[in-house]
Amino acid sequence: MASKAFAVVAGVGPGTGASVARRFAQAYPVALLARSPENFSELVKEINQSGGKAIGISTDVSSEESVKNAFKKIKEEFGDANCAAAVFNASGRFARKPFLEMTVKDFSNSWEVSVQGALIFSQAALPGLLKHAEDKSAKYPPTLIFTGATASVKANAQMSGFAAPKFALRAMSTSLAKEFAPKGVHVAHAVIDGVIDIPRTKDWLKDMPPEAKIGADDIAQSYWALHEQSNRCFTNEIDIRPMLEKW
Repeated sequence: MASKAFAVVAGVGPGTGASVARRFAQAYPVALLARSPENFSELVKEINQSGGKAIGISTDVSSEESVKNAFKKIKEEFGDANCAAAVFNASGRFARKPFLEMTVKDFSNSWEVSVQGALIFSQAALPGLLKHAEDKSAKYPPTLIFTGATASVKANAQMSGFAAPKFALRAMSTSLAKEFAPKGVHVAHAVIDGVIDIPRTKDWLKDMPPEAKIGADDIAQSYWALHEQSNRCFTNEIDIRPMLEKW
């Protein structure tokens, strides 16, 4: 008997989050988490009309209460299904400014989502992922994926408010990978090194060919490839960039 399972994506918007949701919805019912319903309402409708199953839940990932309520609603909707995949794609607002002009609030805006949110989300998702790891009928090992950035490994001037949380997120992912791999959970961090081709970046690199940007659907396919890996081959970090990116 095939396992009953779902996927959950935190940080759903018009770019990577939406593409990831569409890809995983081809295999599982999906729960889409975002602060504003505007970010997931049309996508939920699209997935459901195309034969998949999706629910959207307005969630502040930096709030423990909000995330707990979201997972309570997921359980109400999907019953005793295991969590096959959890993707943390959320990123808080960050201020690009000289360090001596950085306020504590500027810094915390990004930290509370990128790091605190990742902690809260992971603690909520891991019990279901561990349960899925014990299911011998599951096709793939349970997967927890974090979306990082160039700033996860390279900090530039006036980017401390973004790089510090991204460095911390990467460290958290590494720690979780070492703790939970022996329990059957595949934890991976993705360094997205380049401009993603989404509506917000339409005019960026407009004089360059399409290969200068990363396709959001291509990121989603890479995440799916991570999910497909067996427990004899766990990739714990993937570096994604467009063909024409300057390293």
